[in-house]
Amino acid sequence: MTDKQQHWETVYRTKAPDAVSWYRPHLDTSLALIERAAPDRGAAVVDVGGGASTLVDDLLARGYRDLSVLDISAAALNVARERLGEAADKVTWLAADLLDAPLPQARYDLWHDRAVFHFLTEAEQRAHYLRQLTHALKPGGHAVLATFGPQGPLKCSGLDTVRYDAGELARVLGDGFALVDSTLEFHATPFGTIQPFLYALFRRTSADTTGDMR
Repeated sequence: MTDKQQHWETVYRTKAPDAVSWYRPHLDTSLALIERAAPDRGAAVVDVGGGASTLVDDLLARGYRDLSVLDISAAALNVARERLGEAADKVTWLAADLLDAPLPQARYDLWHDRAVFHFLTEAEQRAHYLRQLTHALKPGGHAVLATFGPQGPLKCSGLDTVRYDAGELARVLGDGFALVDSTLEFHATPFGTIQPFLYALFRRTSADTTGDMR
């Protein structure tokens, strides 16, 4: 087990799902953007870094039939699976590090990431992420990325983070992705603090990207 895997396994084995800073009972902004970008309930949706999030519950309740959840922590995925009960069999669960996971090519219509990308503090990590995104997302597909906004925290769960505005995030993804829309959400943590989250919706415009990973 890598240090990164051990870190997240420890987080999810020692804290209740609603006792982490990123917890929300329902990811309303994510749900709205997903339904806007992929209204077909047969669309293939992957939630990367989904952890124990209730997003998969709400997507199932809305009739989505092709759902995958990927997380580096098997413990986090087990929380979600146990919560869903028999409905968990309708979901593909992937316990892996996103940066080197064996993702299928052009498999997904929509890629959702809330609070993974802002942990990638090194250019090489962001380059790996972009290769995975480009490999797995269909041309013409959409990506919903939620990162800490310009006034967000510089650390989360003991790890350094990177803050973005919509223009900076678009620059990093490069010419292969067109920014469709963005919004700033002020997330109230379970501890009473406020974290500004940038939500950005992108459409994949080509097979190749030339992102700026600096």
